[in-house]
Amino acid sequence: MPTIPPEMILAFDTSSAACTVALFDDASNCVAGRDELIGRGHAERLVPMIAEVMEGRRAARILVGVGPGSFTGIRVAIAAAHGLAIGWDAELKGMSSLGLIAASAASQGAVAVAVVGGHGELFVQQFDAATGEPTSVLLNLPPMAAAKATSTALVVGSGAKQLVEARGWGDAREAWPSAANALRLSQAQRSLAARPIYARAPDARVPEAA
Repeated sequence: MPTIPPEMILAFDTSSAACTVALFDDASNCVAGRDELIGRGHAERLVPMIAEVMEGRRAARILVGVGPGSFTGIRVAIAAAHGLAIGWDAELKGMSSLGLIAASAASQGAVAVAVVGGHGELFVQQFDAATGEPTSVLLNLPPMAAAKATSTALVVGSGAKQLVEARGWGDAREAWPSAANALRLSQAQRSLAARPIYARAPDARVPEAA
């Protein structure tokens, strides 16, 4: 009888300067992954990275980072995820991009994630690093207001240094999403709808009818 392939999970995120892909087996072990800090060019790099990780295999489930973060990057990942889900007849779920960053923190306590957004503002949210659960709402604020909205000593992310400097205390660590941490997120944080979380309105707006 032919062997039945294991139900694999493919996770990826392009919400930041990082392009990250990971593949998990049916025992939740990360069996392959790629993390590249590329800045731009996610649309060109993501599909080849997925092909390198998959090596001709298919995934039964897909987890895609839905933001917040780069508008363009988020759309690139979600479009690719929908295409693969259709082609593979795979289950598709979204995952918190800020949650992925929190999961990278070498901490079992509270951690704040701060990510550089547009117009000099920061996306901020606090998490319990041990459970992957958020402990505050997602906010998009200027650095000083973000500083007042956070209370944890440890701050991680591309905007960590900026936030810690604004409030004058804390431990800032630059960090990026890594898909290898996808299954460390809480079930709720990796069962989101596969649509963008922008946390603020896009810069480009459709003109309203007169």
